[in-house]
Amino acid sequence: MKRKSLNTISKILMPTAAILLLLGIWQAVCTFGGVPAFMLPPPAKVAETLVKEFPTLWGHARITLVETFIGLGLGVLIGFLTAVLMDRFQPLYHAFYPLIVISQTIPTVAIAPLLVLWFGYDMLPKVLLIILITFFPITVNLIAGYRSADKDTINLMRSMGAGRLQIFRHVKMPCALDNFFSALKISVSYAVVGAVIAEWLGGFNGLGVYMTRVRKSYSFSKMFAVIILISALSLILILAVSLLQKKCMPWKKKGEQHN
Repeated sequence: MKRKSLNTISKILMPTAAILLLLGIWQAVCTFGGVPAFMLPPPAKVAETLVKEFPTLWGHARITLVETFIGLGLGVLIGFLTAVLMDRFQPLYHAFYPLIVISQTIPTVAIAPLLVLWFGYDMLPKVLLIILITFFPITVNLIAGYRSADKDTINLMRSMGAGRLQIFRHVKMPCALDNFFSALKISVSYAVVGAVIAEWLGGFNGLGVYMTRVRKSYSFSKMFAVIILISALSLILILAVSLLQKKCMPWKKKGEQHN
């Protein structure tokens, strides 16, 4: 119990110390580095701007979060269905896996303007971009998880009369859950960044639109405030996925306690 408490304290103190160190370096560069304050505002100025502008920032953040959740939800659904079909039908795997990999070689900043040009400045191109960048990690990790299922266990269930759906539910899906949540943590951070990039290149509201406006006015303290807010939102979403993983995989937590 004592060892567990020490590990918990260490997990809290180490990231906190790292953040404080980075803030100290940032402040030192602003104070002694000779960088003009309008180009690199000190942490205190950024914090003040974040508090002052928070109502406006949150109004834009809500738009970005709506786009994020819609795109992420559809990306996860498409990735899940694609992985199931590719695992079930080997020809589909051989035919489409290279195409899925190729789809990720296209730079986001290259495809985003095209989506805006084709579908306008509303929510649709943002959602499509988020789907494109989130379904890949879900698909690839789920396929790997399905294929890691123990063959002997599958053969045993087949000998006992289990159908494909039962094997998928009781063997393959539990084996793939760890891969799925690892991919989901990546996808939630990609989704927020993807939404901001899409808004940056065209839109009416959202954090990306706000960043474009303050950049043109050289309000770098507001730019840093947006960056901090985006990072905070991504971290909160990743933490939410971690909590969901613990709820869906209680056996993993018990295994870690025994170790």
